[in-house]
Amino acid sequence: MKKIFVAVVGMLTLTFAAQAQKKSGAIQFESTIDPAATMAATGMQVSDEMRARMPKAVKTNFELLFTATNASYMPVEEIEDSNGGGGGGMGRMMMRMGGAGGAREYYYAFADQKLVEVFDLSDTTYVMQGKLAVANPVQAFNMANRNQNNAPTTNGNTTTISAVQFLPGPPTLEVVKTEETKKIIGLNCNKVIVKSIRKAKVLGEDKDVIDETAVWYTNDLGFSFSPDPNFWTEGTVLAIENKGKTTMAKSIEYRNVSAKDVTAPKKATPITADEYKVKMENMMKRFSGGGNRQGGQPRSVIIN
Repeated sequence: MKKIFVAVVGMLTLTFAAQAQKKSGAIQFESTIDPAATMAATGMQVSDEMRARMPKAVKTNFELLFTATNASYMPVEEIEDSNGGGGGGMGRMMMRMGGAGGAREYYYAFADQKLVEVFDLSDTTYVMQGKLAVANPVQAFNMANRNQNNAPTTNGNTTTISAVQFLPGPPTLEVVKTEETKKIIGLNCNKVIVKSIRKAKVLGEDKDVIDETAVWYTNDLGFSFSPDPNFWTEGTVLAIENKGKTTMAKSIEYRNVSAKDVTAPKKATPITADEYKVKMENMMKRFSGGGNRQGGQPRSVIIN
């Protein structure tokens, strides 16, 4: 009986140790962008000459580090093995960019659903409070807004006018839950579709232009996260797919993670979303030499 008792205790100890280990680790993500498709989705004209010069795909690696209470998400790059053992590895990049679509560092606190964004702008490192949601990005401008009126574009001796002319005003977001499931990095995932609906004139007729983004999430990990904070409904998002950009989890490793790697830097200047919006609008005015530009606006969300 004593031997059986010892064996049972040993098995329980191993089970608890395995469960404890799974509360921390690293998930590797890969983001693939089709520049031409992304530009076309915003209403910009992409000539055949421009398309021919663009890369077919631009790939960036990201890493999510998580513990039982916190997480961080940022770009990584392959590095050589500093010990000379070969095989290489992944190293985190301090690549903070403040512009629209720029790479940022994100830090999550699970207990109070807190999210902060860290980025560089005008030689200053800022920290801004954020949140997970289906929402409009905070960025005060994007390529769609810059081409809001779809002005004619000239390429050599040819001038073209887009067949799709987006009307002023923010798009409406609609979240559609589906019954689709699949496994990503061995975890059970559910699919929701986020529809962005914009009013436009298509060949002179009023139409709704709909862009769909598939969001795959799992509840197996027990915490809330998304590689894009503006595409989240619940759980841990492991993939975001649309016609211009795809971000997908590629691997997961359960291991110990240092608390300092999931803690936002303390030497950063706080900035609010409104202050950031003003800075970006002013920067855009200087860049364009003045003129009116419509910034990002809140969008209504419908969940079915």
